[in-house]
Amino acid sequence: MAQADQTSKDTELTETPSAPPVAEKRDYEYSRHGITIADPYHWLKDQSYPKVDDEDVLDYLKAENAWFEANMAPHKELVDTLFEEMKGRIKEDDTSVPQKDGDFLYWTEFEQGKEYRQWYRRPVAGGDAELILDENELAEGKEYFRLGAFSVSQNGRYLAYSFDDNGSERFTARIKDLETGKLLPDTIPETLSSLVWVAGDKGLVYGKANANWRTDNARLHWIGQSAEDDIELYREEDDGFRVGAGLSAQDDWLVIATGDNETSEVRLVRADDPTGEQIMVKPREKGVEYDVDVRDGTLFVHTNDEHVNFRLATAALEAPGAWTTLIPGSDEFYLTDVALFKDFYVTEGRLAGLDQVQIRDYSDPSQIRPIAFPEASYDAGLSNNPEYDADRLRLAYESMVTPDSVYDYHLGDGSLELLKEQEIPSGYDKDLYRTERVEITARDGTKIPISIVMRKDRAEGPGPLHLYAYGAYGYAVPPGFSTTRLSLVDRGFAYAIAHIRGGDDLGRNWYLQGKLNERANTFNDFVDVAKGLADLGYTEKGKITASGGSAGGELMGVIVNTDPDLWGAVVAHVPFVDVLNTMLDESLPLTPGEWPEWGDPITSKQAFAYILSYSPYDQVVAQDYPPMLVTAGLNDPRVTYWEPAKWVAKLRDRKGDDNTLLLKTNMGAGHGGKSGRFQSIYEVAEEFAFILWQMGMTQNAAE
Repeated sequence: MAQADQTSKDTELTETPSAPPVAEKRDYEYSRHGITIADPYHWLKDQSYPKVDDEDVLDYLKAENAWFEANMAPHKELVDTLFEEMKGRIKEDDTSVPQKDGDFLYWTEFEQGKEYRQWYRRPVAGGDAELILDENELAEGKEYFRLGAFSVSQNGRYLAYSFDDNGSERFTARIKDLETGKLLPDTIPETLSSLVWVAGDKGLVYGKANANWRTDNARLHWIGQSAEDDIELYREEDDGFRVGAGLSAQDDWLVIATGDNETSEVRLVRADDPTGEQIMVKPREKGVEYDVDVRDGTLFVHTNDEHVNFRLATAALEAPGAWTTLIPGSDEFYLTDVALFKDFYVTEGRLAGLDQVQIRDYSDPSQIRPIAFPEASYDAGLSNNPEYDADRLRLAYESMVTPDSVYDYHLGDGSLELLKEQEIPSGYDKDLYRTERVEITARDGTKIPISIVMRKDRAEGPGPLHLYAYGAYGYAVPPGFSTTRLSLVDRGFAYAIAHIRGGDDLGRNWYLQGKLNERANTFNDFVDVAKGLADLGYTEKGKITASGGSAGGELMGVIVNTDPDLWGAVVAHVPFVDVLNTMLDESLPLTPGEWPEWGDPITSKQAFAYILSYSPYDQVVAQDYPPMLVTAGLNDPRVTYWEPAKWVAKLRDRKGDDNTLLLKTNMGAGHGGKSGRFQSIYEVAEEFAFILWQMGMTQNAAE
């Protein structure tokens, strides 16, 4: 790919700027609970959002992009070198492992030089491969493209898919007749969900995004009819809840689920009669989460109603709310998921923070066959297993030193068959690297696990170390493999993942100890891990770089406020840094559903004061800050562009140092940055070049 295609198209430069842009301050303040907050950069939120057409706003973002380009221009050779390294680790003509689903085998391929996948199938009985969808054709001429749902009808004739071509996460669904190769006239706009085939492949169930980008409904589209005539199967009245739909293990029940970050409610309706009578499994109860599958008329319920680490219960369809424990909750084992098959079922979870996959017998709950994995630290779980009647399980496996691997686990003899290990064309020798798992004691006495990878020949003594974390929503960052990460590790970095509270790495309580009024634990854990790794000799103050995105970007915002001298450089991707203002604005897409995670500052003075105490934008003060790179997406519906823009503007005004501060806004993308496998890694190359530059490691780094 030509480098001209990689450089930013977002900036309209007439001349190279000689100084960073200075955002105008405009008087604005608001009061809540008797507290008045001044917000001089409030104007950067375009009042016509989600349309952004305020010229003052656009001019400021373009000026910041121009400053980004001007500062990165001297390091273009390094960026290009890193990009070519990363690109060289990608097998350009790659193919996934085919998987059987009904009468066909399905797989995906990448062609040499292409950004996006092609989707194929061929008959199990024999025959030619058939290209059923080419993402490259759909993305032709578009700055951004993302495939959403992909769902083949049960009879194999139709393909329903959805796509987003501007990063706003508002998808358009289409249906392709795979016998004729032609698109049906059916077009379903503004979807934000899976696409579920029902009623003998005559209908599709989906969720439509409302004006506030919330999926508060489940709708039925009859094939061949206008989307305007679609039938609403369910509507949620609580602004904080989101609705989703799927099929049971035997494809005979449509499962309509609604919930927020802490409460669930599920309804069942026969898949062959989706407009029929719905069965409420159990009415919502605040703080109780549950999900449901059905096998031969028995409900299997995964719930936290009796234990924080969840239990598995069963119930009869005739009494769906009367739950009988099958697997009790455990302080040691965190039950994260359950998958039903014809002759067995699978439980997934974590034990001491390590992934577990267990085969279980319907007739004897005490009979458990755990699948053993070869390394002490890894990321493993069920992969794509579309068939109910299965004699093998498709698994995904990786570690910080083992590339992505695909296995089949054979139920008959308990053997693991390696089907594919990620190929790295430019070469990769696993024996050159080592991975470690250590614990650091946080300030409150809690032991925080850290996964670390580095070269075995890394120089003795404290060296550069990059620290990454997320720490929110109960998402556990897995100790997995990364080809891009090698570009730092091969230059002497240790790369560490901090499994801090706010994720659920060590169980559900680990998550609960990092949310709401205990949110500060997340920030403290990260800082304490950094200091602890320095104490252990891995690194030292000033040689630690850090990164995080979204809620992990909020983490970056806090730690530069509280411990600015600890970091050699910080990268904050689409950072959630204007926390208080966002949680006060219930018109924003995510806000009502986020209150169980962060607190509701509208109704609670305590929540207002607590969020204010750490909100990165509100806590920017006159002090020195480390070098920082901040990214944003103009079309991002999750972390709106003005959060990083306001934060950077305030940092420029308050900080007392000359350290580099850059803001890059993708003007044609959203929360995930640029799309395409090459465009996305070019942005990683920019990030790593920034880090190496700030760490004084650019000499010889471009060779």
